[in-house]
Formats: sequence, structure tokens, C-alpha cells
Amino acid sequence: MKRIEAIIRKTKFEDVKEALLQSDIDWFEYHNVHGIGQSREERIYRGVQYSTDVIERVALTIVCRDQFVEPTVKVILNVAHTGEVGDGRIFVSEMIDTWSIRTGENGDTVLRDKK
Repeated sequence: MKRIEAIIRKTKFEDVKEALLQSDIDWFEYHNVHGIGQSREERIYRGVQYSTDVIERVALTIVCRDQFVEPTVKVILNVAHTGEVGDGRIFVSEMIDTWSIRTGENGDTVLRDKK
């Protein structure tokens, strides 16, 4: 099992959410985040100067079986991409185990199969 964590632009969240649900990802967690990176540029939008380090972002967390990692990452890459500084990052890490609180079952069998 793997955990996919993606930090994306808040403006791309609805598109990414719909694309993930259409690709049979049946559950993920998300929350608004703030962060700062090395790539910062000053931009002017509608006459207001702003820095790319203050772009609102959303963090997504998805846990899936190994065979679904690459398709899930591709969906996020394709839909969240704008080509501008601040598009975000995707992190993939190993999951040791998982449990269903309702049933007490553990292992990747608690993850639903793709349809």
C-alpha cells in the first residue's frame, strides 16, 4: 500500500476532485494548507502585485494499493498542471498497515477494489 500526498493549487481542487472520483478513487482526505518554497516570483494580477508563495493550496491524502499509484499520480499531474510556478508537489510513501475501525480488519483488504 502507498500513501499519495499532493499539494495543489486551490483553484484546481474541484477539477482534480472530479477527475479522481471518475478514475474510481472512492475516498481521499483534503484540507487547506499554507507553505513556502524556494520558487517565489512576484506577479501582477488585475493590477495587484502578489508573490507566488501565497497561492492558496489544498493538500490531498490518498491511500491505495500499489497497482493504483501510477494511474492516480497521472490523474493529479494532468489535471493540476498549469505550467506556472506554484503548481505543487506529489509525494508517495510506503504504508505499513491499515485497519478498519468498524470491522477491526487489517491489511490492504480494507481498501475497496476499483470498480
